[in-house]
Amino acid sequence: MRNLEIAKLFNEIADLLEIKDENVFKIRAYRRAAMNLESLTEEIEAVAARGGLTEIAGIGKDLAAKIGQALDRGRIEYLEELRREIPRGVVELMAIPGVGPKTAKLLFEKLQVDSVEKLEALAQEGKLLGLPGIKQKTIENIVKGIQVVKKGRERMPLGRALPLAREIVQALEKLPQVKKISMAGSLRRMRETVRDFDLLITSTKPAKVMEIFTSLPQAAEVLVHGETKATIRHREGIQVDLRVVEPGCFGAALQYFTGSKEHNIRVRELASRKGLKVSEYGVFSEATGKRLAGATEEEVYRAIGLPYIPPELREDAGEIEAALEGRLPNLLELDDLRGDLHAHTNWSDGHHDLEALVEAAHRKRYEYVIVSDHSRSSTVAHGLSEERLIEQIGQIRALNKKYTNLRILAGSECDILADGRMDFPDRVLAQLDIVLCAVHSRFKQGRAEMTARIVKALSNPYVHILAHPTGRLIGERDPYDVDLEAVFAAAKQHGKAVEINAQPSRLDLNDHHARRAKELGVMLSIDTDTHFLDQLENMTLGVATARRAWIGKSDVVNAMPLEKLLAWSDKSRRESHK
Repeated sequence: MRNLEIAKLFNEIADLLEIKDENVFKIRAYRRAAMNLESLTEEIEAVAARGGLTEIAGIGKDLAAKIGQALDRGRIEYLEELRREIPRGVVELMAIPGVGPKTAKLLFEKLQVDSVEKLEALAQEGKLLGLPGIKQKTIENIVKGIQVVKKGRERMPLGRALPLAREIVQALEKLPQVKKISMAGSLRRMRETVRDFDLLITSTKPAKVMEIFTSLPQAAEVLVHGETKATIRHREGIQVDLRVVEPGCFGAALQYFTGSKEHNIRVRELASRKGLKVSEYGVFSEATGKRLAGATEEEVYRAIGLPYIPPELREDAGEIEAALEGRLPNLLELDDLRGDLHAHTNWSDGHHDLEALVEAAHRKRYEYVIVSDHSRSSTVAHGLSEERLIEQIGQIRALNKKYTNLRILAGSECDILADGRMDFPDRVLAQLDIVLCAVHSRFKQGRAEMTARIVKALSNPYVHILAHPTGRLIGERDPYDVDLEAVFAAAKQHGKAVEINAQPSRLDLNDHHARRAKELGVMLSIDTDTHFLDQLENMTLGVATARRAWIGKSDVVNAMPLEKLLAWSDKSRRESHK
C-alpha cells in the first residue's frame, strides 16, 4: 500500500509541476519514479530499511529523501509547498476529460477557477467562451466531462476502496483488544463502487479500540467518537464507520450491516411468516422474545429456513427464491482459475519484460499465462507490427522450453477496426494460441455500427475472447453504445468468450451484463489486463464481479485445464475449415 501511496504523491507533484509549466524533464522524472514504485514488487519500507532506495530505477538521492519523508512523516515538504501555491481544486480540474494542465492553468489564472463546481457554473453562464483555445465544442465536452467526474465522486471504485479498507482492518486486527473484525456493507458485497466503509468488531475494551481507531494516520477528521461507535473521514475522502457488537450477536449484526437493504427486507418478511423477528441483535421468537440465533451468519439464515447466502448475492436478485429451492450456484473461487488470458509486456505498453511476467505467473502457480500485447493500430500503446509479433512468438516458443509446469501462450490484444476487420490478417492470427479482440478507437460510433463491428469480429474463426466488451472506465468514460444482446448471441453462435476485465477502472463486463451472458450460455474469461506485475493481484476483483454475476467454475474458460483450453481455442478454427 505504501508503494502506491508514495507513487500517488509523486504523480501529484508532477501534476502541479505541469500546471506551473516547469521543466519537462523534471516532470518526467517524477512520473517515472511513480511508475517504478507502482511496479515494485517489494514493500518500499523494506527497501528503505536496507538502504536500497537509490537502487530503484529513476530514484536518486533527492527522490529517495522525499520517499524517506513520506515514510517518516506521512507527507513530502516539497509537495506541501506546491500545494500552497496551487489550490488542490486546480489539480482536480485535470481529472475532467479534455482538461489538461495548460487548460487548468489558463482557467485558474484568467477566471480563478479552483474547483469543478466553479468551472461548471462558469460554463453554464457562458463565461468560458472566448478564452484562448476554448470553443463552443470544447465547452460542451467539458460539461460532459464534469458530469462523469461528479458521478465518480459520489462513490469510490472498489479497486481503490478495498486496499484502503484492508489497511485499516490490518491495523485494528493486530490489537489485543479486538477479537473479531469484518468489513460489512457494499464493500463486503463487493459492489463495483462504494459510498462508505462499514467495519464491525467484537472487543474486550471497545473504548480503547475507538481511541486507537480515531487516531489512525488515515483519519483526516473525526466525525463521531463514542464508546461503541466511531466515524472518521478517511484522508482519501470516504467515510469509515466502526461499530462494536457483542459476540453473541456478531453474526446477526454482520448480516444486517452487510445488506443490501432490499435483501434484508426479504429476510425479515420470511422470518415474520415463521413467527420470528430478525434484527442486528439476533433472531428472536415473536411469541417469547427469546433469542434463537445471532452468533454467526450461518445460524441466522438457518433459523429462518435458508442456507447461507454468500454476501455477493445479497441484492434481492433472485437469491432468496434460489435458496428456498436449493438452486444457489456454486460460485467461482479465486483458486479455480488456472491462468490469466490478458497480460502485457514492455513489447507494447507493459512495464516489465516477457520473462518477468512469466516468473510472476510461475510464483502464482498458474498452469498457463498469456502474452497479449497490443496490435499495430494501437500506436499510443506501442502496438506490435506483424514482424515484431512474429519475433515475439518465436521468443515465447523458445522460453516455453525452460518451464515444465507453466505454459506461456502466444496471444494478441488485437484491435477491431472500424469496419469489424481485425488489425492483423488471419495468416498471422493463425499462429497465436489465443486471440483477444477489442475496441480501442472510434468509441462514438452509432449503436448499429458498433454492434455490427463487434459481431463481425466475433465471427472471425481466429478470435477467441472479446476483451473489455463495453469500453467503459468507471467514473471516467461511459460505455460505448452497443447492443450486448446481439453481441452475446454472436459469441454464443461462434463459441467465443467475453471478458470480465479485472482492472479496477474497468470491471467490464459489469455484474449485470456478465450474469446475462451466463444466462445465454456464453463463456466468460476473467483476466487482469496486467501492465504492472502487481496488477496480477487484481484477479480478486474480477472473481468478485463473477460471483456477483452468479458465475461458477464451469462458466469460465480460464478455469479449464490447459489441454481443454487449447481444445476450446482450436474448435472454431477447425470448424471454419469444414
